[in-house]
Amino acid sequence: MRLLVFSDSHGVAYYMRKVLEMHPEADKIIFLGDGEADLDNMEYYIGNKPVVKVKGNCDPYSDLKALEIIKAAGQTVYITHGYAEHVKAGLTELKLTARGYGANIVLYGHTHRQESFTEDGVYYMNPGSISERYYGMIDITPKGIMLIEARADY
Repeated sequence: MRLLVFSDSHGVAYYMRKVLEMHPEADKIIFLGDGEADLDNMEYYIGNKPVVKVKGNCDPYSDLKALEIIKAAGQTVYITHGYAEHVKAGLTELKLTARGYGANIVLYGHTHRQESFTEDGVYYMNPGSISERYYGMIDITPKGIMLIEARADY
């Protein structure tokens, strides 16, 4: 299973569209907030793929939740923008909260800095800001989990 992960589009939907065109193999689209309406305009490129979205601090009128917990290929995925967990000040609160939900994959945005790492068997990814061309992919296979940092170079 491949998860295609975006965050922080801030009204710049062009790169998101290009990445969706580039990755038709993605099984699920995840948007981590700050530009909710940008993804809403991508229906043609998303097709019938499931989409999971959370609101960011720049989505003040959104009805979306700040946090979603989903199952993907048997993995528990914690999905948040990151502002509620104060990720700009560090990841301690995010790690503790995600651990409380039993997550083994944690997705967050907010900082616009792309990073991915594994700690104590938990996979963490911030895809960076798609408005700056950064996004992420997660492949979940029987052999393991792979975090892929990517950049849309057009």
